[in-house]
Amino acid sequence: MEFRDLKAQYSKYKKEIDESISNVLLASNFISGNEVEELEKRLANFVGVKHCITCANGTDAMSLVLTAWGIKQGDAVFVPDFTFFATAEVVSLVGATPIFVDVDRETFNIDTVQLEKKIQQVIFEGKFNPKVIIPVDLFGLLAEYDKITEIARKYNLLVLEDGAQGFGAEYKGKRACSFGNASTTSFFPAKPLGCYGDGGAIFTDDDNLSLLLKSLRVHGKGVDKYDNIRIGQNSRLDTIQAAVLGVKLSAFIKHELMDVNNVASFYSLKLKGYVKIPYIPQNNLSSYAQYTIRLENNKQRDDLKKHLNNYDIPSFIYYHKPLHRQIAFEKLKSNDEEFPISNELCLTSLSIPIHPYLKVEEQNLVVKVISMFFDKKLGG
Repeated sequence: MEFRDLKAQYSKYKKEIDESISNVLLASNFISGNEVEELEKRLANFVGVKHCITCANGTDAMSLVLTAWGIKQGDAVFVPDFTFFATAEVVSLVGATPIFVDVDRETFNIDTVQLEKKIQQVIFEGKFNPKVIIPVDLFGLLAEYDKITEIARKYNLLVLEDGAQGFGAEYKGKRACSFGNASTTSFFPAKPLGCYGDGGAIFTDDDNLSLLLKSLRVHGKGVDKYDNIRIGQNSRLDTIQAAVLGVKLSAFIKHELMDVNNVASFYSLKLKGYVKIPYIPQNNLSSYAQYTIRLENNKQRDDLKKHLNNYDIPSFIYYHKPLHRQIAFEKLKSNDEEFPISNELCLTSLSIPIHPYLKVEEQNLVVKVISMFFDKKLGG
């Protein structure tokens, strides 16, 4: 059983993917080919924004936006404590300081009450200038953007949606990567929409920001790449990856998003009596980058993981440690007591296999093995 079965996906769409790659090879336009521009148009249309600017990866996508906004040393950027390292890494890369915020126990996303407290604390201390909030759509569930937007307006902050795990998710019909002043996503192979390597994209309705980002991603180009009007970087999505994503986007829209939600619904129905299943608030549709359950404690989580492994069922721990405990951020001297939920989730959460191609018999096996674990414990 695969945790995320990319082989099954390729097998189903082998003809279309091979043909798309072959077309790129025959044209030999490997950088900035027509497929890139076409993909950007389709992605912008799907998300519901004016502009999509593709780039080399999801980390670059966030870094480019922060650079375009002029975020620098002395600035504070607020990020959830329970997420992948890159969300805070990009803040440090531009010279600013990440301010970690604890998350909500039910959604795993940034806690808006704690967010406002952290903003007020930074303002009171006066060491940094509050500039940006980077909410993360963790495991495929959108952050609480109604409240986040309200807070951002109150304190005059920009919002950068990190939709690396959220592509396809919806809130009241509004899709992931359409929230905030700008949004980003990742096309890492295991993401809801992934390519066969690294890739990323930025989404915005801001015409001027779009133009600036297109310059920054190609060495700060002006009229062409030999007319350099600013310092930029080399961060382009190559044509082969765009060709692959073109096929995968069609599959994602046609059935994958619906299929992965069907798997999640089955899991939730069968597992709710055994574990804490993912919480999906009203009016939300998750894209289920992961299906993450919660256990009572660290021992129970680790024992279940070993039990699943005995039946060749893969499972993963996202994440072993919160951001404030990462060695790279030791100099920030974070107070561990300010992050009780992030600390708890690192000890009790476990992600089990989920993808659009998970067979019914595989779903049944996952449920059976998990129920066996608890039934055996209850039976002594």
